[in-house]
Parts: sequence; C-alpha cells; structure tokens
Amino acid sequence: MATERLVVVGGDAAGMSAASQARRLKGPEELEIVAFERGHFTSYSACGIPYWVGGRVAERDDLIARTPEEHRARGIDLRTRTEVVELDLPGSRVRARDLDSGSESWTGYDKLVLATGARPVRPRLPGIGAHGVHGIQTLDDGQRLMDTLRRTEGRRAVVVGAGYIGVEMAEALVERGYEVTVLHRGAQPMATLDPDMGGLVHTAMNRMGIRTVAGAEVTKILTDEEGRARAVATAAGEEYEADVVVLGIGVEPRTALARAAGLPLGPSGGILTDLSMRVRGHEDIWSGGDCVEVLDLVAGRTRHIPLGTHANKHGQVIGSGVGGGYATFPGVVGTAVSKVCDLEIARTGLRERDALEAGLRFVTATITSTNTAGYYPGAAEMTVKMLAERRTGRLLGVQIVGGAGSAKRVDIAAVALTAGMTVDRIVSLDLGYAPPFSPVWDPILVAARKAVSAVRSAGV
Repeated sequence: MATERLVVVGGDAAGMSAASQARRLKGPEELEIVAFERGHFTSYSACGIPYWVGGRVAERDDLIARTPEEHRARGIDLRTRTEVVELDLPGSRVRARDLDSGSESWTGYDKLVLATGARPVRPRLPGIGAHGVHGIQTLDDGQRLMDTLRRTEGRRAVVVGAGYIGVEMAEALVERGYEVTVLHRGAQPMATLDPDMGGLVHTAMNRMGIRTVAGAEVTKILTDEEGRARAVATAAGEEYEADVVVLGIGVEPRTALARAAGLPLGPSGGILTDLSMRVRGHEDIWSGGDCVEVLDLVAGRTRHIPLGTHANKHGQVIGSGVGGGYATFPGVVGTAVSKVCDLEIARTGLRERDALEAGLRFVTATITSTNTAGYYPGAAEMTVKMLAERRTGRLLGVQIVGGAGSAKRVDIAAVALTAGMTVDRIVSLDLGYAPPFSPVWDPILVAARKAVSAVRSAGV
C-alpha cells in the first residue's frame, strides 16, 4: 500500500487537532503528515492571552497544550517559522517559505487541510505600523505585546475597539496597573450585544475606572521622534495619550491563499465547507478554524465565528475524514462569553438586528434578577434579554450581563436554541436550585416567562 501525504497549513487548534486525529487513525506507514506553521508556537490557547498579559496566568508556556517537539514525537513533520505562500491545486502541491532563511520549496500532497486562522483587523491609518501598536490574535502577537510592556516606562494604554478582544485587553491592562482608555465607533461597547445590553457594559467599565469613549472614529496614530506611538487621534479632533496601543477591532479570516487559488468563500470572506468540513467542490481539501464560515443554526445562513471551541471540533471532524472515518460539524448557535473585571458578559443566538436581517418577526423580554437567592451573601445583579419568534414562540437569542455566575447560564439557552425549543417549553425546564446558586426562579426562566407573555400579547 502506497503511503499518502497529508499537508496541513496552520499549526494551532484546527490544524493540529486534525493532524493528531488523523495520526490516531492512520500510522506513519499509511499516512505521512507535514504541517506548516508561520509562528513559533503550536496548539496554544489564544483565548488565554489576555489573562497572561494581565498576570492571572503566570507563564506564556502555560497556554501551550502541545509543543512542536511533542507533535514531532507523535510522527508529525511539523515545520515552524515556515509560511505557505502559494497553493497549486492542479499540481496538488504547496509552496512554502522559511521565514528565517528566506528559502522556498514545493511540497506535494494527496490530502490538504487549510487552517490558516484569522488576523486582527488593522485599518489603513497613518501610524498604524508604529512601534507600540499591537493586534492580538496569535501567541507571537501576545509575546510582542509583552515585550513592549516590559520595555515601556509609561502607564497609559489606548484600546481601539470594544468587542471581546478589546474589553478583555482593557481588563488585562488595568490589572497591570495601566490607565486605560477604550475608543469605539459604536454607541455602546460590545457590538455583539444589542445596544441596551451594551449600555450596561459601558456603565460597568466606567465604574471600574476604564474610560470608554463612544462614537470615536480613530484617524491616526501619532508618533514621537523615534517612531513610537505616543497618542491616538480621532475625527472629533481629540488626542488620547498612549504609551501602548492595542487594536481590539476584531479579526477577519486569513484566506488570501484560498482566494488566490479560487476556493469558494462566503460573505465574510471565510472558506465554505460542507458538514464534513471538506471545502465545497474539492474532495481532497478540508478547512477549519477561524478561516471558515459555518452554518448558523438559528438564522440558517453561514457566519464567521472565530472561537477555539469550534476550531478544535473542526479539527476532530477533519482528522476523522482524512483518516478514513466519518464525522460532521452541523453548525453553531453563536455562543460566546467574556468578562471585564467583575462583570460577566454572554450571548447566544440572534441579536435584534440579526433577526431583522434574517426576516424574522420577534418579541423581546428583558428582566433583572440576581445570580443567587437575593438574601444569600454576595448576591449580584444579573440582566437577561431574550428574543423569541413572534408567531411560534421559538427561542431566537439570549444575552446576559451580570455578576459572578451569570455568564455560563447562557449554556442553558444554547442547548434550547440547538433543540429548537420555544420559550414556553423553557419555562418548564427542571433547572437546579439552591440559594447559593440561583433564586427559586432562575433568571433564565423568569426571562422565558416574560417572553411567553410577550408572544401571547403580540398575537399572530
């Protein structure tokens, strides 16, 4: 039996999960595995970078699940600091460049996995490439930021953008003793929430000493004589002094290779795959992780949702397919959790504007409760917003902002969304209760009761 070769482009969650699963199913005599990674690190938690920066995680290497040496010991030819710069699909080969020596070579494949990830959005602004300006997506990015923080004597930071990355980095910098200003274009931070829920985040961030400036359109990064960032300027004529600038605007799929090779891309620029994570129209090419679009089970359309949970699942599915097995990734409901200092933030399903874009008629219900029994010591306020389809009462989305123990309640809603449950069915769920964990009526159930009333009042 001839040995096949699998080439994996990208050495983090999706790529190395795929390689590892394929190796479990097929030995080196059946399948040779070559993986290319442009950075220094593999199989790490990018989601943990803000907590390393903030000091909650002591060492960088604590974020690494498996080193390049460990992958090589498992029979994977992993080549770090090597970037794939061209895909030759007709020739079934890839061209890779050694980033240290500059040398290039072609490697043929029988099966190909594209796990190229995402990259931080960097708007084309004067000074955006200055020293002291950082986007955070990879562990190499985190290391460069840490190097800057250790060299910088000043303690002023400006975070541009107030999505998940922005608020988490704001918290990390506050914990390092920085005076933090967050500039964002929207009316409220956390555009992944509806504006009313984002307003709760805004109020809490200000209360924590994080200065948040809404409606701030950044126009340039001002630099000093040595080319280092010294301030961020906005269209309103304001300048915000900064010793370090962090871009938290979001990420976009890294798909230039796929685009150049003519692979199918979706509305967000992510690679399109089938349920087995095969690239559409290509039998021997798979793709997963932050470079793909996946099916939104609630809206019924593809979306780019870059999360490590998805990437690891994609890798398992891909590795099973490459190794001769069968598995599928049916889609997502868009669940995400975050925190900024003591405030927990969660969402799943659709926001109001998502539902409108999907052509759905809906009602909303918002309640404020506590995360434990109100009389229990340490009870904290918790706000839940729920969207339900107007005619059927089908749950469409949930957003949560509150104190400790609030965010993970979103998992109840995620299961309900996946199961296609209605809000009246949610009310009857048998959820766990004891005063240290919940009021007698859990806030999710209270929101569902209110949503049921809104559905009935709205009629058909």
